Amino acid sequence: MQQQISVITLGIADLARSRRFYVEGFEWAPVFQNEEIIFYQMNGLVLGTFQRTALEADMNRPGLMTPGAFALAHNVASEVEVDPLMRRLAAAGGRILRPADAPSHGGFRGYVADPDDHAWEIAWNPGFAIDAEGRVTFGP
Repeated sequence: MQQQISVITLGIADLARSRRFYVEGFEWAPVFQNEEIIFYQMNGLVLGTFQRTALEADMNRPGLMTPGAFALAHNVASEVEVDPLMRRLAAAGGRILRPADAPSHGGFRGYVADPDDHAWEIAWNPGFAIDAEGRVTFGP
């Protein structure tokens, strides 16, 4: 079986508020949007932000959409990029959960919540190479 993830979909309460965070904060461009969902083409997968109630109906799982049990990560190419990106995300409607610092295992990271409380780790890790297309590879 091929190891891959095709789409990650986040349940959100307000499509416009979420769009502001991802478009103004991360500076990502939607590739599709309608009144319920926005898709962003990533480096090998698609990120979807889907109206929570519509996503629950689509999955036939009402009431299960609560954030916080996981974190997504956005790696940057250098340590000096972490703080400015975190500030831009906060200005676009996010909330800083943990200011950037250097963990004992190395690198530099902090956490920001999107407007729907999904946690994003913004990180520079010297053990993760990032190619020109933004693909991250684990290892030396």
